[in-house]
Amino acid sequence: MDTLAIVMEEPERLALERLALDDPTDGDIVVDIAFSGVSTGTERLLWSGRMPHFPGMGYPLVPGYESVGTVVEARPGSGRQVGETVFVPGARCFGPVRGLFGGAAQRLVLPGARSIPIDASLGEAGALIALAATARHAIADGVDAEPDLIVGHGVLGRLLARVAVAIGAEPTVWETNPARMGGAEGYRVIHPDEDERRDYRAIYDVSGDPKLLDTLIGRLAKGGEVCLAGFYEQPLSFAFPPAFMKEARIRVAAEWQPSDLAATKALIEEGFLSLDGLITHHGDPREADAAYRTAFGDPACLKMILDWRTAA
Repeated sequence: MDTLAIVMEEPERLALERLALDDPTDGDIVVDIAFSGVSTGTERLLWSGRMPHFPGMGYPLVPGYESVGTVVEARPGSGRQVGETVFVPGARCFGPVRGLFGGAAQRLVLPGARSIPIDASLGEAGALIALAATARHAIADGVDAEPDLIVGHGVLGRLLARVAVAIGAEPTVWETNPARMGGAEGYRVIHPDEDERRDYRAIYDVSGDPKLLDTLIGRLAKGGEVCLAGFYEQPLSFAFPPAFMKEARIRVAAEWQPSDLAATKALIEEGFLSLDGLITHHGDPREADAAYRTAFGDPACLKMILDWRTAA
């Protein structure tokens, strides 16, 4: 088998290429992908060449960890059935081409245990489940306080706010870009300069700005926590005396865990968490370079979705 896939050949150079796929073995499934999302965090760093080194890093690579498709082959022991709609958080099935994270392809081979069955009615919005589960993980792993300030109103910031509202919180969201001020559902979005509060118990930063930590610590209540839920390519630092006086806590939230996916699915299926209104742009994989540049450079683009059904 082979597949069409987005290949980052080197920084700022990508193309749609046909790659050979590893043969499925027992426990594996083959998935025809309908939609995949473009991450403006990790994928932007991979595309720009600014991603800090970690195991598995290198070019050429297939990016992507937000894919939705249909199971077309289910080997014994996979736990899946042909015809199921599944969320796929990436794959490593491209031989010598690295799968990092390997979801931006028309067809994928992966262990069935790595896939998540979802309701087919979610359609392209199913690609947002990973980010929603990441938001849920950040909140569930925090201090015994509801999120009351979120910094950044991109997709992850909006999902953090929506999950917070779903559990009964009323967060404030900071945003400096006028193009991203709208779209609040059950919470308010303001410019930081309009906010005089300095007693926040739980601040969640998804801005990716390494220079904000002193500002956020200054807005904490005594014993409050700053959760770093974004991705930071540069070292972070902070002045110790203000943090000492506040007895500030600083926590890093990483990617979702299986329990977060299960809890997020339940919130969506029970109507407490909506994924509506977050996908703003669509791209054809045959015009991948333009789609990725829009995703990374247009502030009006919250989430770019590649429609693999259009690829030849």
